[in-house]
Formats: sequence, structure tokens, C-alpha cells
Amino acid sequence: MPTRRHFLKSAAATAALAHPLSASIVRPFFQVITDPTFVKTLDTWDHYRDSLAGPWEAWHGDEIAAWEHVTLPHCFNHYDACDPDTPYYRGQGWYRTSIPVTFPVNNGRILLHFEGAGQTTTVWINSQLIGTHIGGYDEFVFDITDALKSPPIAGSIKQKPGAAALTVLTDNSRDLERSPSDLSDFSLYGGLYRKVHLVYTPAISIEQVHITPTVPLNGPAKINVKVTLYNPAKITGKGKFSVTVLDPAHQGKGFGTHSDVEFDLSADSVSADFTIDDPVLWSPDKPFLYPAIIYIKTDSPIAITDMNVRFGLKHTEWVPHGPFKLNGERLLLNGTQRHMDHAGYAAAQPEDLLREEFRLMKTMGVNLVRLAHYQQTKFVLDLCDELGILVWEESTWCREGIGDAKWQEQTKTAFTNLINQHYNHPSILIWGLGNEDDWPNEYPSVDKAAIRKFMQEMHDLAHSLDPTRVTGFRRCDFAADIPDVYSPSIWAGWYSGLYTEYEKSLTTWREKVPHLIHIEWGADSHARRHAEDPYAHIPHIATDQGTAETGLAYRDAGGPPRISRDGDWSETYACDLFDWHLKTQEKLDWFTGSAQWIFKDFTTPLRAENPVPRINQKGVLERDLSLKESYFVFQSYWTSANSAPMVHIYGHTWPVRWGAPNEKRMVRVYSNCPSVELYLNGISLGTKTRNSQDFPCAGLRWETAFVHGKNHLRVVANSVSNRAITDELHFEYQTAAWSKPTQLKLAQLSLTATTDTVEATLHDASGNLCLDSRIPVRFSLAGPGILHDNLGTSSGSRLVQLYNGRAQITYTHANGPNTIAVTAEGITTASLTLS
Repeated sequence: MPTRRHFLKSAAATAALAHPLSASIVRPFFQVITDPTFVKTLDTWDHYRDSLAGPWEAWHGDEIAAWEHVTLPHCFNHYDACDPDTPYYRGQGWYRTSIPVTFPVNNGRILLHFEGAGQTTTVWINSQLIGTHIGGYDEFVFDITDALKSPPIAGSIKQKPGAAALTVLTDNSRDLERSPSDLSDFSLYGGLYRKVHLVYTPAISIEQVHITPTVPLNGPAKINVKVTLYNPAKITGKGKFSVTVLDPAHQGKGFGTHSDVEFDLSADSVSADFTIDDPVLWSPDKPFLYPAIIYIKTDSPIAITDMNVRFGLKHTEWVPHGPFKLNGERLLLNGTQRHMDHAGYAAAQPEDLLREEFRLMKTMGVNLVRLAHYQQTKFVLDLCDELGILVWEESTWCREGIGDAKWQEQTKTAFTNLINQHYNHPSILIWGLGNEDDWPNEYPSVDKAAIRKFMQEMHDLAHSLDPTRVTGFRRCDFAADIPDVYSPSIWAGWYSGLYTEYEKSLTTWREKVPHLIHIEWGADSHARRHAEDPYAHIPHIATDQGTAETGLAYRDAGGPPRISRDGDWSETYACDLFDWHLKTQEKLDWFTGSAQWIFKDFTTPLRAENPVPRINQKGVLERDLSLKESYFVFQSYWTSANSAPMVHIYGHTWPVRWGAPNEKRMVRVYSNCPSVELYLNGISLGTKTRNSQDFPCAGLRWETAFVHGKNHLRVVANSVSNRAITDELHFEYQTAAWSKPTQLKLAQLSLTATTDTVEATLHDASGNLCLDSRIPVRFSLAGPGILHDNLGTSSGSRLVQLYNGRAQITYTHANGPNTIAVTAEGITTASLTLS
């Protein structure tokens, strides 16, 4: 891996690749130095999304480009990523800001630290090219100490006196020599979508800290701490290195200072060993973290540095053809997965929303998350450390065969940076080597021998950088023997086969690989769409043909019958599929675990025809963190009735159910409690006992007839401690059958000080709601208001398929009337004017 000292060997290096510096070189200053003189986070920038010729045009004036003021993090695809009509922008995005020309640390260095930017980043100070970094997800640093002394941009009328002009070009144009591939089923976003900092360091500073624990099941833990130094001025002399470990249980007081090691300042690195005699182990239930302070001391004031780090201690074991063990006990890995993507922000999701997303994840019972398919932020890993969520973190090698030498170098460099930058996080369990590298039409080809060779090189690279963790890979059967842990493609009941074939698929693969894990399974569901019979539209599905996603089965046309194409995409079917998978996983005592795909809906350019266009809708949450019904299915299996009792009636977003008079309909209830009693319109329908193997709903289901019109359901669950918890909902029951839809209607649902929410409903000629309709409708707005569209949610897209004959959208109103309209092919348009 290139280091800063390589980067600074000569002035000519300023046009080289940016140094892929470990996050730990600069992040710790945010924790131990509160004086803003030493760290400046660059929040405020001007942005222009289009092509420019260089920094001279960026700073010449607004007659060349119309700039907008933005605050980082900022993704320039925050609005267009799921535009139903136009694919998202791929191209240049320029940023400019002024930075101070000050040197607050005597003889120190000034670093420009990027936590990640998409997808290729080029940096200038004034008119001087600093360098280019290729890759959208790893952290990188430029030393700009000398460049800050360069002359200002000639003729600039925007550059502030006494300040340097910082210009950054981010470019997410298509590039065959950069991973991930453009065949990837997610958006390759552009922009400064992670934080940027100026960091002032001493003349000698800590470049990287790696803490490597050796943790037996019983006895003391051995800790090795290796520190890499940054000393570009080649200062000589002697220094002392020490580590102080803090005990959080005693208000941060140190319980040991270890290894006052004397070393030569010209050394690249220094290390120390110590033990913790009575270690407290990290686990999902008790995610104990040890804070430590790393000290480098010398007699010279220009070479003093310290750093705060955290580490955890855990013992892992993968039993051949058997379960996973953590700290000596079997742990069923209950996992999910996520992309760095959010409604209204795309890749620039704010930290408060990240924290809420992971809180919801933990509340659902998750103990493993796969961070797909690239390095995510240090903040995400910090959350996993603190909450007790194990991590599969993955390289950017996704659906792209094997490229040329330049592509291979970039992919390996990004993987190296991933491991080095996240090495100390105790939550990391598996280094993912890649994903789906048997994909049809990979560039330049699906060369099995070349793919095997590269996968072996990636596997060896991971073990050379971190021999303490295992490697993993998902879906590349002809190379399944290479990674330590392997996941085949099993999509029982969605892309092929039936979900009842799930256990057979698992047991077949159990014998093929020594360490099996099931990564990616589930179903798409259009939020707010429900079904009285979720199997009515499903044709005959071939069984005993395997359950893998093969070819291009995700497409909505061609190929054999499959539920992903021919089903109704209802939340009802998705809940049944999840339910069956979870009950199966729970009973297999040899099973390591799985990760359901995916926690939250996200954008993808490959799925323009989905009910919400360009959205992969397999999440148990919508893209804005709204919960789908399936969230509670997982919670009922993965959480404890002792510590977090829960109960949920299916259908909180199902306002109108339907059927014939006196026809019995199923009421589904999800709970982790031992018994549940259901009331319909105040009358008890009896108590059911939970049994996870009684499908569906673990036996918590009732068949009952509803009354025409208004109905009320209420459940009372008895927790283990005999504390009663409840849930309830109201709905209408429609007995009138509907015929061919002929008309749309619009009605105002809610009004706030700033917004209106309206609902479109589809009716037949008699005015009956057409409750099974899935036709697409389009909303439009005339007036001073702003439509809340392109959010990638069921109620935040101007083009959306109906859910049970209805669809909603919100707009921000303004002074004056607004007219909102809804159209559908062959149906009379409806409009509504609101003041």
C-alpha cells in the first residue's frame, strides 16, 4: 500500500494517486484535541454539477457556472437517483471553498483528509494539482503543507485574500477500470458525500495504529499494538512509545500503562505487547470496549503526538459444517444488510439518521450486518462496535470479471485500505472478498480461471493484512473453495423455487463447503400493498430445480415462471416468506446464520420498472426508515420476550380489507411472547400459544369474519414477566365487489403548517374501490408548491404503482392555490385545488 512518505518523495508526486491513509491517522485528533486550531471540518462549499476545464474556471466567476451553496456531506445525486423518467446523472461535480493559510503547529504538517468521495476525486490548491484518488469509499489524505504556499489563482474574483483556493472535482462517470462495476445493482453516487477535514499535525505524528488481540477462552488476553509513524522531515533522535488502557467501568481511569518502549525516530513503526489478565469480552449482548491512549514522546516539542483508540476482545470459532461460536458459545447469526443510501440524501445520509437506522436494526434483533458492497464510514463501524452488531465488510469487487492491471491494482488498493482503516473495530467478523462474480455479461468476460486466480490473491491479501479474521464471498460457485466462509445464491420462493424448499437447499450446500453462511435472501414488497390471498396470482413454479438466482432472473420479463416476476409484491407474501425462512433457521442446530437482503430499500438503475421506479424494494424498511410489516416478523423471532416483549397485528397500513359477507379472513399477529389474546370489536376470539414451528405467525393467527364497515382489532400479549402489552388497529371491511376501474379520485388526507398530503383512489363506475389494482399512476403539481417526489418511497414518488387501489403523495404548499392531479392510462384524470 502506498504511504505518505512514498507520496512525498518528490514534487512530481503531487500528481500521483492520493495516499490511502488509515482513518486512524487523523480521526483520533477529533477525540483528544478540542482546540479548533488543530482540526477544521470543512462544512461549507460551493457546488456545480457539470463539466469545467479546471480550477481557473471554478474560481473565475459565476459568469461561467452557476454555483449553489451546499453543506457537507453532499451527494449530487440526492434528488435524481430514483427519478422515474431520467436515469441519474453520471459525470463531473465540482466543489470549491477557501481554507486558511496558517501553520498553528510549529514545524508541523497540514493534511487534507477525505472520509470518502465518489467516485474519482481530483484536488487542487490554488492552481497546483495535488493529486487524484480513484475509488468512492475508502478514506484518503493529501499533505498540502507546501502547496498552501503556492500563488493564488490568476484573475480570480472569488478567492478570498489571505486564503488558499481549494478545488475538488468528483466524477462518477462510467469507468471500466474502477470498481464497483456499472453492472452493479446499486447507484454509484457522486459528490463529497462524506466529511472533509483539515488536520494540523506535529512534525512527527502517528500514521496508523493496529491493535491485534489474541483471546483464549480462558486466561489473559495478549495485546499487540503496532504504530506506524509519519516523519516526512526525517527528524532523528530517540522517542518513547507507551499505551494506557482505560477502564470504562471506573470513569475512564487508567488501569494500566504498558510498554514504555524506546525507539529510533527514523523507524517506520514501533510496537509493544502487553496482557489483560481478566479480560471482559465483547459480544452482541455486552459490547464492551476498551479505550486506550497511544503516546509518542520525545525531548523535542515538534515531535509529540498521542491518539485515542478503542478496541474489543472476542474469541471466534467456525465449526466445520457446523455452527458459529462466539466466546465459546454458539451464536446464530441473525443478519441483515445495508447500502449507504437514504431518501433525500442518497449517499450523504446524516449521522442522526444513521444512528436511528442502526437503533432500529438493533431493536429488530440484528446481531450481524453485511455492509454492501463497499467500505462504509467509520461512524457506521463505531455504531456497530457500540451496539454489538457483528460486521461482514466487503471489497468493491462486484459483477465485473477481471479487468486489466490498472483495475486489479485499484481494487486491491481499495481492499487494502478497507482492512487497514477498519482493522481495530471489534465488530468486524468477516472480510468480504467480493460479490456475484459469476454474473452474466461481466466485463471483459466470465473467465473462471482468471476469477479464481484473483479471488485467491484477494484472499491471501486479506490474511496477510489481518490473519485474525476469516474471508467470505457470496455467489461464485466455481470458486467456493477459496474463501474461508462461503454463501451460495439461495432465493427460495422469490427468484426460483418455493420457500418450502429452503431447508433442502441449505442442507445440500452444508456438505459442499466447510463453512456455510447464507447471505442474501428475501422478497421485494411494495410498502402499503397487502393481499387477502397472496398466492392467487402465482402460477405453477417448478420445484426440485434449485433455488438460486440464475441468469438475469431479477428482470420483469422472460424466463420461467417465478414469484419475483409473477407474484403480487405484497407485504403479505413477503411476511410469509420471511416467516418460513426464520422458522427453518431457528430449528437447524448446525446452521451458522444468515443475512436477509436488505434492511432498507435503496436505489438501483437496473430496476426502472419496479412499483417504485429504480428502487430495490426488498427492505423491511422503506428508504426513509418507515417500517414495513415484515420488520415485526423478524423482531418476533430475534428478540427476547424477557428483555423486550413485543406484539404487532399485521396490517397497520391496510385501511380497507375486503371479501364477501361472513367470509372468514386471517388475522396475523407477530409476537415473541408465549401467549396472545385477540379481540375483534371488543369480543375475545381466544388465546393462542406461540410455537415458532407452527406456520404462519408461529401459531398466532385467527380466522374470523369481519363486519361490513368499521372494524377494530386489539391484542393483549402476556410477557414472560406477566406484563401485558397491547397493539390495536382500525380498518374498513368492503363487501361490495368491484368491476373494471374507470375513475380516479383525489382527497386531502392531512394538512400541516407547511405540507399537504393527498390520496388518490381508483374506483369502478359504481364508485366501489378497486382494491386489487396495481396500475401505475402519475402525480403532478401546478402552483407555487413543491412536490415531495424522487424520495424512492411508496408515498414519495410522482410515478408509483397503486397499493390496494390507492396511492399517496405530499407537497409543500406556499401562498396561493396549488392544483394537484393524478393520471393513469385509460382512466379519467382527477385533480384537486387546495389553497
